[in-house]
Amino acid sequence: MTYRIGLIVGMEDDFPAAFIEKVNQHPEFHAELVKLGGVPERLDRFYDVIVDRLSHEVPYYRFFLKAAKLAGTYVINDPLWWAADDKFFGFSLASKLGVAVPRTLLLPQQDYIAAIDKKKSLRNLIFPLDWEAIADYIKFPAILKPADGGGWKNVTKVDDMRQLLTAYNESGQLAMTLQEFIDFDEYVRCLCIGREMVLPIKYDPKHRQYVKKGKFLPDALERRIVEDAYAINEALGYDMNSVEFAVRDGVPYAIDFTNPAPDMYRWSLGDPYWELCVDEMVRFAMKAAREREARTAPSTERPGAAHAYLWTHAQRGLVGQGYRMIGGDEPGRRATTVEGLCTRVSSRSASRRSTRSSTPRRASCART
Repeated sequence: MTYRIGLIVGMEDDFPAAFIEKVNQHPEFHAELVKLGGVPERLDRFYDVIVDRLSHEVPYYRFFLKAAKLAGTYVINDPLWWAADDKFFGFSLASKLGVAVPRTLLLPQQDYIAAIDKKKSLRNLIFPLDWEAIADYIKFPAILKPADGGGWKNVTKVDDMRQLLTAYNESGQLAMTLQEFIDFDEYVRCLCIGREMVLPIKYDPKHRQYVKKGKFLPDALERRIVEDAYAINEALGYDMNSVEFAVRDGVPYAIDFTNPAPDMYRWSLGDPYWELCVDEMVRFAMKAAREREARTAPSTERPGAAHAYLWTHAQRGLVGQGYRMIGGDEPGRRATTVEGLCTRVSSRSASRRSTRSSTPRRASCART
């Protein structure tokens, strides 16, 4: 039997080429770029797994992937899950999980489509907005950004009310959030694959580049960041994601974490991070293909607990240090309904609040 793995990609060349080459080194697997034209409503399963890197920008791909999932293909990321997410929902979810997030407010759109009569169609909205109360809750400086966006588009730092109103009035039909600005001491971007591997990398958001550095976080802070990133991905059901934390006074605030096609350019990630990400994506895609017949999602169960894998940044260098397993308290399988997700989120949130109020967060570690 040959397992077939397809990729949907955009402009990136290095990751798809390396992924396909490494998968095809295994005789029982065949990887290739997915080719699409007209898609029938009764779609037969052709691929065991599809890795999706572009449907967030191309609706046609997104519609196809939902049909492919219905036909039995395991899609990374699940199109039914990530299409239901947005940035504001993510902050609400993270807060429920007990993850630290900046104070955030969802704002009504500044403008609407022509079919909306502003005097008759918007009777549920309070107008004018109480900008003084909004600013009093968030405080300045603050970040105004879309409630559902990415790629640093339409993001503005505002230092006072005048700047806030100017930026808001220019936001058009975008639903915006106003968020507390975290003046960070450290910034971390975690690449997360398979809800099993968490790779924390020092990141410079001002220049939008990774910083190649050895161990740069205290052990306790590192463990908390990995655990929080794992909790977020487990709750969202993301198999491929990046989670960003701004650390202020020792507290990691989750800043951005609904990224279904995280940066995997070699020139951006650099070595050895890029090679590790390719290898982990290959490993997880092959695992998902093998387990597709047995269950709807790859197993992430481990004896006694779910685990996240953390690339070890040892002081003596970046390469050759293996992985470290961080124990978790959440069963390693995805909720299949909205009700199931809400139940699990509430349960975990209560558990984490209880743990934090009594003893420091701990995790069992084993190096390989």
